[in-house]
Amino acid sequence: MNLNFIVDFVKKLSKRERLVFYGAVLFCSLALLDNMLVKPLIDKFRMYNQDIAAKEAEIKRSLKILAQKDRIEKEMKKYEKLLVGMATEEQGMTSLLKEVEGMANRSSVYLIDIKPSGIKELGIAKKFQVNINYEAQMEQVVEFMHGIESSTKFLTVESFQIGPKSKDSSIARCNMVISKLIIPQKEF
Repeated sequence: MNLNFIVDFVKKLSKRERLVFYGAVLFCSLALLDNMLVKPLIDKFRMYNQDIAAKEAEIKRSLKILAQKDRIEKEMKKYEKLLVGMATEEQGMTSLLKEVEGMANRSSVYLIDIKPSGIKELGIAKKFQVNINYEAQMEQVVEFMHGIESSTKFLTVESFQIGPKSKDSSIARCNMVISKLIIPQKEF
């Protein structure tokens, strides 16, 4: 019944009015199609394009990191000898005492006393400290200190005191606190 009403209405229109009517129906149909189908599809495509662009950027960042993997592994191999795999803190302290004694012998320094003075936790690393008293000529003292500071094993002179052995002596009596930073290998 509704359809007959529309058909009768269109039949009563002149040729020009029919063209306008058909144009209006076509325009309304296209507007409805645009709002109901085309715009939502375009919005979805835009959203997908944005997601794709974000994923591409993430992949590019990942590829840059992967490209640096070999360089990072080479750098790690350089420093691998500095990483120490120790079972106990005693082993860490023993290795520090041996290193200090070896450097003292190479520098011809006479060790009077050497004793552990503690272990400090520094995040994943541990700082082992020893306190030493020794006697030596000034050249030997300088050589010993230089050997410690230029060591590839993270040795550092924490504190230092120096004085003459006696009033007219050329021999110096020294007290030092030496530390060694140890990064356990299991942390990597």
